[in-house]
Amino acid sequence: MSLTEAVAVAVADGYNRRRELQAFDDTKAGVKGLLDAGATSILAIFHHPPDSLPQPRDHHAATPVTTDGGAAVPVIDLLAAPREEVVRLVRSAAETAGFFQVVNHGVPGEAMAAMIAAARRFNEQPAEAKRPYYTRDTAARKVRFYSNLDLFQSLAACWRDTVFCDMAPELPLPEELPEPLRGVMFEYADAVRKLAVWVFELLSESLGLGGDHLSKMGCGESLKVAINYYPACPEPHLTLGNTRHTDPTFLTVLLQDGVGGLQVLLDHAGAGSGWVDVPPVPGALIINIGDLLLLVSNGRFRSVEHRVLANKNTTARVSVASFVDVGVGRDTRRYGPIQELVHGGNSPLYRSVTVEEFVGHFYRKGSERRARLDYFKLEQ
Repeated sequence: MSLTEAVAVAVADGYNRRRELQAFDDTKAGVKGLLDAGATSILAIFHHPPDSLPQPRDHHAATPVTTDGGAAVPVIDLLAAPREEVVRLVRSAAETAGFFQVVNHGVPGEAMAAMIAAARRFNEQPAEAKRPYYTRDTAARKVRFYSNLDLFQSLAACWRDTVFCDMAPELPLPEELPEPLRGVMFEYADAVRKLAVWVFELLSESLGLGGDHLSKMGCGESLKVAINYYPACPEPHLTLGNTRHTDPTFLTVLLQDGVGGLQVLLDHAGAGSGWVDVPPVPGALIINIGDLLLLVSNGRFRSVEHRVLANKNTTARVSVASFVDVGVGRDTRRYGPIQELVHGGNSPLYRSVTVEEFVGHFYRKGSERRARLDYFKLEQ
């Protein structure tokens, strides 16, 4: 049964959201499959409530690109200044925007370009080539293809397909990866892990700690890579590429192509908060602070909400998000505010948690607007 026929059956007796969700999921072709089937509008399951969609009043223009920390989302050259100056810039960005872009970061430009090209090759194959990798079982495989991991739990689906790869501490076998991703994925992931160690050093020093402090805590032992594909959307005013969220990790390293669409929610002096574009910068990678790094820094660093707009372009948008963590189910260590940061008048703001407890809570509370870290705050 084709998707069109399945949806027709699902809605024959009136709209049934669950059946439309199941009909879409059963195709194992994602949103790209809808376009391949000739869709000129989006299904009702992709319609977001109007108040969650972009509003003219809540958007601030794209921030000018600078390398001196003056922009809302600054671009930092990791090699252009004395180390203490780089530490200062990283500290300023981590404590204000929670997002910054880096250049001269050590990840080869060829590897970045190859990663984007491989992501396009996989997603633009015929659906038959992608279906063997389609699953919602997060424990079954190290490499998983799906559209919207929370498809059956979220209020509305997003216009996005994803390939998710567990790359550390244990690498997948080459044959576990789809052919378009073999080779390039291993090279790219290895380079990103080295960059994460470097960034953790800078962040540790910005807290007044030894450069290896965060790495010794195990913050970078796990690496999970999400390749996100955002096809052109026939009705972008009705949906999103990704809803507003923070990352339940220590750190995220994001590679984006030149299409754009990423926005962060930042405070503006005297003007409240607003969504700010994160413009693509050739050769740059985006670093953003995750919730767990906010927690262990005792609130010094910021983990800010971000989202992706539905793609209005004719060219699909591709991004590769590398989540740097310790890994759920692998670690019973508890993470709380670093002891060196809670002396004198600086009392701990959060209780200690295991990563498994924290991430489990993240997904249970995924649809709430309340900051997830509020659930782990100590009474002051």
